[in-house]
Amino acid sequence: MDEIETVAVTDLPDDFSGVTDSVLLDVRENYEWEEAHVRGALHIPLDDVPGRIDEIDLDADLLVICRTSGRSFRLSQYLAMRGIDATVVRGGMVAWQNADKAFDTGTEGMDGSTAG
Repeated sequence: MDEIETVAVTDLPDDFSGVTDSVLLDVRENYEWEEAHVRGALHIPLDDVPGRIDEIDLDADLLVICRTSGRSFRLSQYLAMRGIDATVVRGGMVAWQNADKAFDTGTEGMDGSTAG
C-alpha cells in the first residue's frame, strides 16, 4: 500500500465554506465537534463513515481531520484499500488550534451537512 499523504494545518484555508475542490472530513465524535470544528467541514464520526460514504464528494480532494491524526490515518488506510485517496491533516484539531486558526463551536453541521 502506498504511504498516506499528509498536509500541515498551515497549508489549509481557515474556512472550508466556499471551497469546492476539496472536502475537509472531520471524523471525531459529536462532543469533540461541539467543542471545536473548522467552519465548512463535513462531520461524519469515524465509525459512521463506511455507511455514509455516499455523503462524501469523492471527486474532490479529500482531507481527513480528527483530534491528533490517529483516526485520520486509520480511515485513510481503509479508504486506500477501496481505491479512494485521502490526505491526513497532520496533528488534527490540536495542531489547528495550536496554530491559532479560526474554529467554530456548537452543533451546527453535526448532522453531516457542511457547517457555515
